[in-house]
Amino acid sequence: MGIDGGPRTAVVIGAGVVGLSTAWFLQERGVEVTVVDRDGVAAGASWGNAGWLSPGLAIPLNEPGILRYGLRSLLDRSAPLHVPATPDLGLWSFLTRFAMNCTWKSWGRAVQANLPFNEECLEAFDVLTANGVDAPTVEAPILAAFESPRQAVGLLHELQRINRSGLEIRYTAFDGDDLGRQAPQLSSRARAGIRLDGQRYVDPGEFTRSLARSVTARGGTIRSGFRVTEVRSGAGGGLTVRSSEGDSVKADAVVLATGAWLNGLGASWGVRVPVRAGRGYSFTVPTDEPVPGPVYLPAVRVACTPYQGKLRVAGTMEFRDADAPLDRRRVEAIIASARSLLTGVSWDERTDTWVGPRPVTPDGRPLIGATHAPGRFVAGGHGMWGLTHGPVTGRMLAEQITTGKQPAALRDFDPTR
Repeated sequence: MGIDGGPRTAVVIGAGVVGLSTAWFLQERGVEVTVVDRDGVAAGASWGNAGWLSPGLAIPLNEPGILRYGLRSLLDRSAPLHVPATPDLGLWSFLTRFAMNCTWKSWGRAVQANLPFNEECLEAFDVLTANGVDAPTVEAPILAAFESPRQAVGLLHELQRINRSGLEIRYTAFDGDDLGRQAPQLSSRARAGIRLDGQRYVDPGEFTRSLARSVTARGGTIRSGFRVTEVRSGAGGGLTVRSSEGDSVKADAVVLATGAWLNGLGASWGVRVPVRAGRGYSFTVPTDEPVPGPVYLPAVRVACTPYQGKLRVAGTMEFRDADAPLDRRRVEAIIASARSLLTGVSWDERTDTWVGPRPVTPDGRPLIGATHAPGRFVAGGHGMWGLTHGPVTGRMLAEQITTGKQPAALRDFDPTR
């Protein structure tokens, strides 16, 4: 341990944006860091997501309307929310807990808990990009589009509720021809919209790889192909992280940031909140005209982002095993739901088709902080907002690890709650 009692060395398990951000901010505090991952940098949900840095839309998933929507779409294979027929009792137990948390009280608590993260998340990105992370963040509003003003009412109510919670979101409503001037990719079917200002986006894979390069340039080690099987306390203190191949790394502290696989190790550390894979799909398509900024289609749960001169289209929430193979029917369902609202998109020329497991908790709050096992910490369960909240998570957790004091903003995210 360090002279002040804090750790001198740490192992971070997981090379996604949450794990790498934690490693980077631990380095800022003088800790020597090794990052290990069973696959490699950005191999999970950090590569193919929509790339939004969107405090204005980082809304907990357990909004009461999602329960009604989920029940209506349960047996519809083409619905944006999909739960396949399965005998997985763990999944049904999770979904039951999730349903019990689909109340305004539970949702409001998650909104309040996320408030400090939404207020500070963009600043945490600025710290990274000002100090060695060379992938840019792009400022651009997010335009939510609907077929009618009536469809827009639900999102307007959510934004009003969030503003009343203390986070100021600037937004403007549009309709008719004014909407088409905001984004040339919207078809004439889109007749109402809400523009959220003060948002950003990134190329998520490149940002995560740039973050990894910065961790390495600052003296950190990143080891791919390291599948962790156990973390053992040493007789003389410290911890040993062992892999399935018999390799090991020793450190004073260990951070578990494995996303949808978090419960595998976390359960033995006292993490009782289940984390399940809410799998999202994405692909890239060419467009006739340049894409000026992100477009959101809330009615069909589809997010579109400028990506390497094309358009990345992301959507669906599929509750299946994190390692299950990609289901082409889910991609076709995204296209079918978005096609009528978008124009000038070459759907048949899509590339980079991808599926990734977003780590979802039943109460809409992530798991960040110390566990019951000495020296072991957890960072995960961010749902759809792991990219937006990854750097601020890393900064706050690094503070707790090195000082031994829990930041006030992490109290509602206690992983042993």
